[in-house]
Amino acid sequence: MILSVDKVGFSYKSDPVLQDVNFNVKKGDLVSILGVNGSGKSTLIKCINCILKYKQGVIQVENRNIKKMKGIEVAQKIGYVPQKSDAGFLTVFDAVLMGRKPYIKWDVSKKDIKLTERILKVMGLESYALRYINELSGGELQKVVIARALVQDPQILLLDEPTSDLDLKNQLEVMNIIKDVSQEHKIASLVVMHDINLALRYSDKYIILKEGRVFSTGGPEIITPETIKEAYGVEVQIENFQGFPLIIPKA
Repeated sequence: MILSVDKVGFSYKSDPVLQDVNFNVKKGDLVSILGVNGSGKSTLIKCINCILKYKQGVIQVENRNIKKMKGIEVAQKIGYVPQKSDAGFLTVFDAVLMGRKPYIKWDVSKKDIKLTERILKVMGLESYALRYINELSGGELQKVVIARALVQDPQILLLDEPTSDLDLKNQLEVMNIIKDVSQEHKIASLVVMHDINLALRYSDKYIILKEGRVFSTGGPEIITPETIKEAYGVEVQIENFQGFPLIIPKA
């Protein structure tokens, strides 16, 4: 397992947000983290990335306790795409190159440049390299932010609602890229999602949070009308559409 989360708990002051959270993730898996607003999804990935300091439990990356790793080691292992990101007044090339910061000592190396060029190509951003960030659309900017995380050459990629402000075309493009990169480079990707149907289209595994606890985890078999009713409080039916399950709320 590339990532192991064991009995992790986190509180804001005296208010518990995560309680006794347990799961494992393999290399190459795309895992959707689901649940209603306030269930602890964003808090969970911030704990994995050491942005928030959890006090209960253990998080391990490649069997190493993440609390015992240096910050630069965490940055080399884990790429993070937040809900909102400000890449500053930079060209697309320079904004993506910033992702190499954990590896740059005195100067930018040829490897840093070549890897940035390769990731721009993978993301379909080659023609945007010299454009400035403030000239981009929302979908283009999100691709740049994901590219900046990928150029870190991470083993784990954490994405907090990467499709939330995108139109349908860009949602599908972004998720296709995340899926392809995860499989090709054996990156474990954990994606906070609100759109369950989009999650069902792309995910290998699901972690459903309810009131800060893991309510259910597993493959597509855990996505049932009963699970959705318990986790979201909504009655649904699940149909098969062109090979994909489709969740339809009942009238």
